[in-house]
This record gives sequence, structure tokens and C-alpha cells, in this order.
Amino acid sequence: MFALPCLDLPPLGHAAGTVRLPGSKSISNRLLLLAGLSAGQTTLVDLLDSDDTQVMLDALRTLGCAIERDGDTTRITGLGGRAAVASAELFLGNAGTAMRPLTAALAVLACEHGGDYTLRGVPRMHERPIGDLVDALRGLGAEVDCLGQEGYPPLHLRGGRLDLGQPVKVRGDVSSQFLTALLLALPLACAERDVTIEVVGELISKPYIEITLNLLARFGIAVQREGWQRFVIPRGSRYQTPGTLPVEADASSASYFIALGAIAGVDAPVRIEGVGAGSIQGDIRFVEAAEAMGAVVSAEPNALEVRRGAWPLKAIDLDCNHIPDAAMTLAVMALYADGPCTLRNIASWRVKETDRIAAMACELRKVGATVEEGADFIRVHPLAQFRAASIHTYDDHRMAMCLSLAAFNGLQQAEPVPVRIEDPKCVAKTFPDYFEALFSVVRSEPRHIPVITIDGPTASGKGTLAAGVAARLGWHTLDSGSLYRVSALAARRAGVAPDDEAGLARVAAGLNLRFEGTSVFLDGADVTDVLREEAVGTMASQISVWPALRAALYELQCSFRRLPGLVADGRDMGTVIFPAAPLKIFLTASAAARAERRHRQLLERGISANLDSLRADLEARDERDRHRATAPLKPAEDALELDNSGMTVVESVELVLDWWLQRRPFDLLG
Repeated sequence: MFALPCLDLPPLGHAAGTVRLPGSKSISNRLLLLAGLSAGQTTLVDLLDSDDTQVMLDALRTLGCAIERDGDTTRITGLGGRAAVASAELFLGNAGTAMRPLTAALAVLACEHGGDYTLRGVPRMHERPIGDLVDALRGLGAEVDCLGQEGYPPLHLRGGRLDLGQPVKVRGDVSSQFLTALLLALPLACAERDVTIEVVGELISKPYIEITLNLLARFGIAVQREGWQRFVIPRGSRYQTPGTLPVEADASSASYFIALGAIAGVDAPVRIEGVGAGSIQGDIRFVEAAEAMGAVVSAEPNALEVRRGAWPLKAIDLDCNHIPDAAMTLAVMALYADGPCTLRNIASWRVKETDRIAAMACELRKVGATVEEGADFIRVHPLAQFRAASIHTYDDHRMAMCLSLAAFNGLQQAEPVPVRIEDPKCVAKTFPDYFEALFSVVRSEPRHIPVITIDGPTASGKGTLAAGVAARLGWHTLDSGSLYRVSALAARRAGVAPDDEAGLARVAAGLNLRFEGTSVFLDGADVTDVLREEAVGTMASQISVWPALRAALYELQCSFRRLPGLVADGRDMGTVIFPAAPLKIFLTASAAARAERRHRQLLERGISANLDSLRADLEARDERDRHRATAPLKPAEDALELDNSGMTVVESVELVLDWWLQRRPFDLLG
């Protein structure tokens, strides 16, 4: 997950490859509550690991459930229909799929068995209406107090006496989560009578109710449905654990990659695993909308393959009541259409993590689109010319993921522009690794992928600084100083002699190499310590004279320029390898400061050394590096000089990050 203030997406191009989706948020939190209310142990496989599921797990623990997590398996020992604690305060973040059903379940438990519970969330949760659910619970006889504004969390539940002699009435035109909450809670109170729920008005988001009914059946609750207006929970219904259940992947999250295939799956399809034709989620019908816009989709029971068909995409006018969350993705796909796209019946967007109609309109206008909005619709006009934009995400995971698709503007215009996603870590709500998954299946022209170079003399701290900057940005690293040693190590293992220039070049060209922090991995194994061995260093000096090897290593270094960006350190990164890098740093430190650092490093490894000798050696090496015939050590003409003699690593990293942000175009935007 990119836990940084912003993530800059360079212009993105064609897409191909396979994405494995995380578990569904809607299914995960429903299953967690059902398992928590049942007697016995329920084992969930592939449960979504996200902010929303974490707050539900924390709440269940507080209420007395025993929870064990082991890799992809989560075991919940349920409460058997009654809370183990009579009083609790629960913090539920911004998770509507936790706040609504827990409110109903705890209100019923407090009435049936006594209890006193307070439910709170983040400030945005306290702005999300829950009044219709509160009214329904109060109508049953539950005592529910709104501790702030009436009709909104935080809530205090303090017992009461249930009256289930008449149908429970709940509005259906605000959020389907209110009906889901009652359907999950009322089996706790139907030991002696049928319990009937009647929906007032049109029920929105019907597919989410289908998910709820499907999962209730798996836990032994066979709800009788009369259309979408009346639901009867039979007398004597009781939660029974089904034992082990797999958690289906998230169909809403699939929408971003379905759209990706429709927009950028030109040469090969995007394969999406974990959800397919056999899905129980309503948002799987996003496939139909994508096909209407021109996508070519091949569906398997648990996978989809999507590629571009029509281009530009076809404009649509669609009632989106059946895919309320996934429909947000259509709003960004509309940028690539052949005419205006209208999405209707989406009033529920306004009561989600943010007012999504207003937010979507605002952010699409930033990239240059003409957008019309109403109480329950949005109309987006296609774009011929995108603008670079910094996208505000409103602490809303779907805003971040949807708007990332605006980075594919290079498929529309000759001079593509980057897109900045503010607060990218907000995707942790449902898809913590979304951006990693995106980068794994998309390509970008190397010239668009940003590079920061850090050159400097021996022992100046280049590797440590590069690793720190890359970690903060979520970028790749290249430690060019280790390449001759890695080549020497690989050649020794392959039996290639130091004087076999062609053989050495082949070895270098085929290196399977990656860097993690300051560690070096060759063929998947950590060789950081091995590279320090004297024999390896000796051979590295011997082979560095061969032009064919240097050429192979040049190509290898260029290949490290991968999405989302690269931090490369060495002695000629800014002058020879990446001369067009947008930010070049020349790192310096006094010979005395570098000698002291090297002295400390050697002592920490149990190696004795003389400080004066180390300083003399460094000064001599500096002189040789400055005057060598090939790629002499010198700053690039446009490099920024950083003398870190008196700076900590953290201070140096922060300074480089500040310089990087100043170099990006987004500070010029209004």
C-alpha cells in the first residue's frame, strides 16, 4: 500500500496480465457478523483484509468473540445469539457495512438480554444518515439515542422491549444497508413468532439484498420474500454455523480492471481472477454495462477476461440502481466515450463515504471534462484533451481507484499528462494493494516513468538515501554500484572466466536482480553479504574493463525504469544512464564525515579499522573517480547538490522529497 501524501501516476498505456482480487467487503463484513452471532466456530477463507473488516473484527472481539487469524484463514467463535459483554464502546471508522448492521444487532440484543452500547466513527461517519434505521428500531421498542445530530451517529443503545406483533417498516429509497441490517438482526428475536419486515417506497440496490438473503440461508435463516416489499423471517429461526466458507472476491473492485481491459486491453486481455459468471454479487452486472460501452468480455465461473472492442467507447444512458458502487467506474470510462454518458438513479451516491455525485463531478472537471449533475444523476462528456490534475479523494477508496483510470489519457492525445492521486492509502478500506495490482498489468513509455538519480562519492550514503526516498514514494531502486560485483558473483557461479568478455556480457544481460532497501537479491536469494567477499570484489575490478559488459549493464540499468518510478544511485546515474531524469541529486559529504561513517560500519561488523587510513583511502579514491576516462565522477549540470555531512538520513530524505514535489507540475494547478 502506498502510505504517502500523494501518488503520481505517469501517463499509462496498454494493459495485459492477471489480477487476483481481494475478498468482497460486502460479503466479508456480513459473514463476520453472521459468524459472530452464531454458536460454534466458523472458518472464513480469503476474508478481505482491509480497514472496514478490521473495525468489524475489533468490534466482535470487544463483544466477546474469539478470533484466530492464520494466513488466509480466519476462525470466529460466535456468541450464540447473545453478547458476552453487557456494555461496550465500539469505534467503527467510516465503515457503513459495520455501523448499520451492528446498530441493529446490538439494539435487538440489548432489548432481548439487556445491554448498553455506544457506536462511534470518524467525523464523516457522523455525517452519514442512519435515521431511517433508527426510526425502525425505535418503532420496535428499542431505546436508541443519537448523541450528536438527530438521525446520525454516534449512537447509544440502551435496551428497551421489542414489539414484533406488527410488521417492521423501513424505508428502502435511502440505503439498502438499513434493510440488510434488520434482516441480519431480527433472527435474534423470532424464537416465538414470525417477524415481518415491510419496505416503504422503492427499494434501491436490490442486488445487495440478494447477497444478504443468500448468506443468511447459508447460516440457516430461510427468509421468505414477497417481491421486494415484504420479507418474513420464520418463527424459530436460529443462526447455525455452516463450518467453513470461502469469501468471494469483490465484484465492485473488479469494475476497475474490467474498465481497464475495455480502455487499454489492446494487444491482450486483462484477466481478473476471483469473481466471474458464478458471482452472487449484483455488481457483477457491471460486465453488462462495460459490454454496452464496447468491451469484449469472456466469463468463466470464477474469472473474467476483458479486452478493448469498440474505440472510442460507446456512450450509454443507464439506470444504475442495480450497480450503485460499480457505476462510479462508468463515470470515468465516459471520458473515453464517443458522446455524453448519463448515469441515472444514483441518489445513494450522496450518502456514501462522501457525496460521490458532487465529488465525481468536481474531480472530473479538474481533468478537463464537462459534467452535469442532479439529485440522482450525473452526465459526463468525453474528453479530447486531458489536463494534468491532482485528484482529491475525500477519504473515499472508490474515488481514488476510479480516477486512476484518467491516467490512460495517452491513448487519447499526443501529449499525455500525469495524474496525482491524493491520499492513496484511502484504498485500504477495500483494496489495500490496488495500485500495486494496477502497476503489475499496465505499461508506460519509459520517458514517462519518473526517475530520481542520486550520484556521489564513495561512502556518501547514496544507497541509504536512495532506499529511504524509494520507500517513501513506493518506487523501485537501483544500486548501480553493486552491478559489477553481482556480475562477478553470477559469472563465478556460472564458471565464466574474467577474460571471457562475450560470456560476461551474456551473464550480465540475463541477471535476475532486484533491490529491497539496501539489500541485493540475485535469483531470489539475498546476496548482500556475499557481495562483500574479497574474491567477488577482486573479480569485479578485473571485469569492469570490458566494453561489452559495460554495454550489457547499461541496458540492464535502463530496464529498472519501471512503474511507478525509480530511484537510482551510483556515480553516473544522472550524467550517463538517466541524463533526462527530472530530479538529479549529487550527494556529498566531507572526507572526514564519510570516514567516520565507514569506521562505524566496520566496527558494527566486528572489523577493526584505522580512521586516518580510511580517510586517506577515501580521498585517494575520490581523486581516481574524478579523473577516470569512462564516466568520471562529477555532478550533472542540472543536479542539486546535497551536503549531508551534518544531516541525519531522515532529514536528507525529507529534503529530497521536498525537492521532488517542487519539480512536479501539480503545484501550478488551481
